[in-house]
Amino acid sequence: MSIYQKNKLHIENIYKSFGEILVVDNVSLDLRENEFVSILGPSGSGKSTIFNMIAGLLKPDKGNVFIEDEDFTGKSGRVSYMYQKDLLLPWKKIIDNVSLPLVVKGTNKKKAREIVQKYFKIFGLEGFEHKYPFQLSGGMRQRAALMRTYMFSEDIILLDEPFGGLDAITKRKMQYWLLDVFQSLNASVFFITHDIDEAIFLSDRIYILSDRPAKVRAEIEVDLPKPRNNQIVTTSRFNEIKKDIMNIL
Repeated sequence: MSIYQKNKLHIENIYKSFGEILVVDNVSLDLRENEFVSILGPSGSGKSTIFNMIAGLLKPDKGNVFIEDEDFTGKSGRVSYMYQKDLLLPWKKIIDNVSLPLVVKGTNKKKAREIVQKYFKIFGLEGFEHKYPFQLSGGMRQRAALMRTYMFSEDIILLDEPFGGLDAITKRKMQYWLLDVFQSLNASVFFITHDIDEAIFLSDRIYILSDRPAKVRAEIEVDLPKPRNNQIVTTSRFNEIKKDIMNIL
């Protein structure tokens, strides 16, 4: 039996076409409470389209999106969604960038700043509250973007290749950092990637998608111990899982 008992998110038999092109073909996915799940597939396979339907930015042609058993099909504003680019506003200080979701929801600026202040240490940004985005490294900008995403919705977070634009060394550091941060937050995460090692290292489960139109080819349980360290990528079990995924792809 899984240690994750409660379903936070359930996507049931969704389809999506653009014109005559079928992009998503009968996809069903689950995300449980405090679980980290990767959606792994080739570029252009429809992963981001699935995220857009989960976020309510697109409505599926068929199928439904349920969040905590409530039908949210075509409804936006319930989940956090972070794209690959950080999309920080260059004219705003970091504290005001990360406060933005609260301000949009009606919290005044002063109160929003007070609320987010305690999270700067958790997200490794203490001391950078009053810097501007151009004054931060690429990795730190992504931390700020993740913090802003978390402030929008603390329990369900969609991450669309957030480390795809980083160099290999920074990317690996960010992966360790992300696992460490989410161990201290009660969040459930859907993570898009086409990097097999990244999916295995970060995830509790992995859904493997086909080329377009996207179908679920397999669901993989990642039975590696946590917390994970840099030695785990050289273990026999890690490489067995990697081999299984490569055979499916």
